[in-house]
Amino acid sequence: MSNRYNKEKEVNIINKLILKAKMGDEKSFLKIFQHYEKDIYRMAYIYLKNQNDALDVVQEVAYRSYKNISSLENPEYLKTWLIKIAITCSLNVISKNNKIVNFRVDYEGKSANEMEDVCLSITLQELIDLLDVEEKSVVILKYYEDYSFKEISKILNIPLGTAKSILYRALGKLRKDLKGVDMSE
Repeated sequence: MSNRYNKEKEVNIINKLILKAKMGDEKSFLKIFQHYEKDIYRMAYIYLKNQNDALDVVQEVAYRSYKNISSLENPEYLKTWLIKIAITCSLNVISKNNKIVNFRVDYEGKSANEMEDVCLSITLQELIDLLDVEEKSVVILKYYEDYSFKEISKILNIPLGTAKSILYRALGKLRKDLKGVDMSE
């Protein structure tokens, strides 16, 4: 009950801040944006694998979302809307730079258990990087961000059935590719 009450209270506060932001209140917008900033950064970093580029995307999302906050019709979809902008900005950076960013890890000072986790992370990242952009987007939104298929279809502007098909196709590719990865290294 208490957790549900806190959630409802948080939603009411965010809705009030959104209304103020739509009327041009910069401080209200900043409070809203800071609430989701880590999620936006994480999404950008997953795509770009570069801290500076991800931070640039966060700034671009802040600018675009502030500029277009009045177009947000349903306040309950604020996070979805921000993540969609983050994905679009990330894909724009990738297209603009037309580069492949390698996943780098600092191995100094890592224990054996941490090294196993690092190797597993590298393997998962390498496998996800084998997917095309659409498949990668659906996998990231479903498993990294825990969005429902309905939310994924809204973020990516695709039909619900297509979102499911893309995920199952991507999982099939990952299973196939995982069979070829030597996990004993």
